[in-house]
Parts: sequence; structure tokens; C-alpha cells
Amino acid sequence: MVAFKPGLVFRIRRTTPEKFYIEACDDGSVDVLAIDRVSTEMTLTVRQDVPASAETRPICGLMGTIRLVAGMYLVVITKKRKVGDLLGHAVWKALDFDVISYKKTILHLTDNQMQDNKTFLSMINSMLHADGFYFATDYDLTHTLQRLANTSPEFQEMSLLERADQRFVWNGHLLREFIAQPELHMFVFPVVHGFIAVKSSCISGKVFEWSVISRRSCFRAGVRYYVRGIDSEGHAANYVETEQIVQYNGAKASFVQTRGSIPFYWSQRPNLRYKPKPQISKTVNHLDGFQRHFDSQIILYGRQVTLNLINQKGSEKPLELAFDNMVTNLGNSLIKYIAFDFHKECSHMRWHRLQILLDMVAEMQDDFGYFLVDADGKVLLNQEGTFRSNCMDCLDRTNVIQSLLARRSLQSQLQRMGVLHIGQRIEEQTDFEKMYKNAWADNADACAKQYAGTGALKTDFTRTGKRTHWGLLMDGWNSMIRYYKNNFSDGFRQKHMITAAGVAADQKHHCCLLLP
Repeated sequence: MVAFKPGLVFRIRRTTPEKFYIEACDDGSVDVLAIDRVSTEMTLTVRQDVPASAETRPICGLMGTIRLVAGMYLVVITKKRKVGDLLGHAVWKALDFDVISYKKTILHLTDNQMQDNKTFLSMINSMLHADGFYFATDYDLTHTLQRLANTSPEFQEMSLLERADQRFVWNGHLLREFIAQPELHMFVFPVVHGFIAVKSSCISGKVFEWSVISRRSCFRAGVRYYVRGIDSEGHAANYVETEQIVQYNGAKASFVQTRGSIPFYWSQRPNLRYKPKPQISKTVNHLDGFQRHFDSQIILYGRQVTLNLINQKGSEKPLELAFDNMVTNLGNSLIKYIAFDFHKECSHMRWHRLQILLDMVAEMQDDFGYFLVDADGKVLLNQEGTFRSNCMDCLDRTNVIQSLLARRSLQSQLQRMGVLHIGQRIEEQTDFEKMYKNAWADNADACAKQYAGTGALKTDFTRTGKRTHWGLLMDGWNSMIRYYKNNFSDGFRQKHMITAAGVAADQKHHCCLLLP
């Protein structure tokens, strides 16, 4: 195993008819990745061995390689935008990509094969240009601060590729050829999907960094009505880990929450109705998958408080009753179930009633705490459990509640770190409050577009703290767009996502690089 080396920041792709050459252009490294376009072999060479006649083109990074009908293709990032510096490390959003054939011609293909290859290329390009791919070349975006602080020296020596949390590596399928060759790991990095915001903030003259990271799981990923519930391994649809980070005077704090589809076997296939009726499977043992899901959550995060925000009447009621019964039947004291009928409680614009839920869970949140490490790297606090929130889509209602819980945690963190004094409230810090609300609303929009195809509903409340009539009109518009997409285009998106990602049934429905 090689010692950890940060990924190379910028690369030049040099091309000859026989090989691709990938090299750094901003450091003292002399290593060059050579990819044979005929044998597909990948080896290390040095700059002196690169032919002077090679065509030169700058790229921003390697996503990996993929085999299509015509043969192997190299997938590269060609355009990026800096999101900010997270704990001193540059975080980038990938904006544009290129898929480059090893073969110089496709004349060896039949007409049907050419058409199939063209279709697959179109699928891959569509996936790659789905918004929300992020990467860092010298920081592990796949792990929370707490996980990174509780690792062994051996872990710290690993490359980003080796140590990454595979739940959140969305180019994992493309990196399979690199994994077996540790000497090549410096040329690639994990790419996460979701949302990242990094903001420099100031309260009372005290400057601190505030960030939010939402990591979408690549297990049981897919589009809204086509992927619900869990799979046989307990992976939940639309599962997202969201971490809020604050750094001040060298000290760092974080608060982690999760969201994910109701964790048993159910479906809600589109049938032209505005809201298809959810169907709970009658042919499987729900408790096995349910237990696998929560066993993994407890191992990863500690105690679990499940916040079920769905309606407690109508077509959603059977799901609420089943969830409650399964928690009871499981009998695990580390899991607490709380049902809160969001729509009923907040009907007629009574959004102040969300405080009922916050008050209900306040003691549990204080008990869970948050992660805190001082400027010397000494861990002062660990987060001892997480809130696992869900609604039907785990989007709109879920994001509202998560933003409120995160703000409550941030209030405590900023007081502990000395940014806020006793009696000061975040809500009173006008500039920061505006930035905070907008960032969480942007997070909501990103997660919603990736799963449901439109921006989130209810973001007027997240952005302003108030529910407005204009917000209701925008929700209606987004709901109509969702209806159209869910019924007339999501089926194709789901199929080409699975096909282009190379995901087959024997791969347990894992998706490693796909269009949400």
C-alpha cells in the first residue's frame, strides 16, 4: 500500500494514436499516467517519455473509464467551478465532461452496434450533465468530520480512493480499473453527488466558516416514483447524509442528519393519477430488510430518532402505521419513532406549529449533541445519535425540518465556540440568517432536482421563514412539472440510468455513476 498522496490538481491530456498521457501541470511531479489505446493497459511513465508531437489539451480531472459497445472510453472533467475552501481544502463543482474513445474509428461495428453505442454515449452524457457532482483533490468529501477524527493511522495513510465511504462515491463504477493499481490512485478521486455550500460569515466582528454538505447515496439511487423503500440489503431510496460544519479560530464543529425513504418494501408506480396510491409489498419479510437498514445506521451514527413527517390519513396512513408497527416489533431501544403529520399541523399557513416538533425532540437533540474538536485537534464532543427524517419523497417537508434542527444545533455550537454570547440568537443576525436560509433552500432545490426533476416545494418558508401565497403558486407549478416528468419521462431516465451505469441485478442494484 502506498502512502496517501493528494490528487493532482490540474492535468494535461496528451494524445497520440497509440496512447493517452495524463500529467500534472502545477507541481513538481514527473509521473505521467499512460493509457494504451489498444491493449487498454495503464502504466506510469515520466514526462521525458511523452512524444513531443502529442496533441495537448488541459483537463480538470479524471472520472474514470467505461466499456461500451465500441470499446473503452476515457471520461474526463473539462470544466469546474470552485465552491470554496472547506477547512483549507479547495472544493470544486464539476461543470462539463468529455467521453473520449480509445478507438480511432467505429467502422468495425455493424449498423445496429453503431446505433447502440450512440445511444449509450447519449445516456452517459446525459448523466454526467446532471447537476450536483463535486470533488476535492486533497480532502475526503465522503466522510464526516467525526468519522475522519476517529480513524487509525493506517487509514490516514490511504489514498482518497481507498479510504472513501463507498456509499457516496458516484464514479465508483468508472474507477474499477484504477482500484487494483495503487500507484495510479494519485490520478483519480472520488466524486460525490448532492450539494455543497461553503460560506465565510461574520457575527459581531467574528469571522467563521459555515458549510453544508449533502451526500447522496449511490446505493438504491433512482428517480422519484420508480425507486421507493429499501432493497434486500437495507439500502433506502433517496438516502442523503447532510452535514453542517462550522470552523472558528481553528476549532471545528459538525452536526449530521440523514434522510431516506420509509425503510421497508413499498412502491408507488406512476399511473397518470396525481398521487399514485402507495403499495406495501405482501410477499416479502419486511422486518429483515428493516433490521438491516437500522443495524447499519446504528453502527454508523449511533442512536436513531426517526421523524416520519407523512400524512396520518388518506393514502399515506398505511405507511405510517406500518412504520410504527415495525419499530415496535423490532424492539430495539436504540430506535425511537416519532410521527408528525406535517401537512395537518401546518395547514392554513400555521407554520409556527413546527415548533411543536422542535420542542418534542429538543431533549433528544441535546442528548445527541454534536461533534466538536478544538484548535489543537483534541476531540471535545462526539455526536451520539442522528435524526433520520422522511416524508414521502424525503425532499420538501424533510428539508424544512432538517434546516430547523441544524439551526438549533448551530445556536449551541456558536455559543460554545464563542461566536455568540449568551442571549444572542441566530435569528437576530440578519445577514447570516439570510445566507443560512438561502443555502438550506438551495440544498432543498438540489436534492429535489436530482430525485424528482424540479426544485423543492416549500422553499419560500426555508428562504424567508414565512409561508407565502406566491410560494404556494410556485409549489403548484413545480408539482405540475413533477407530474409530467414522473409520468412521461422518468421511466426512460430510470432505464438509461441503470443501463449506462452498468448496473445489473447481480450487482444488487448499486448505482455508481448515474442520472438521478
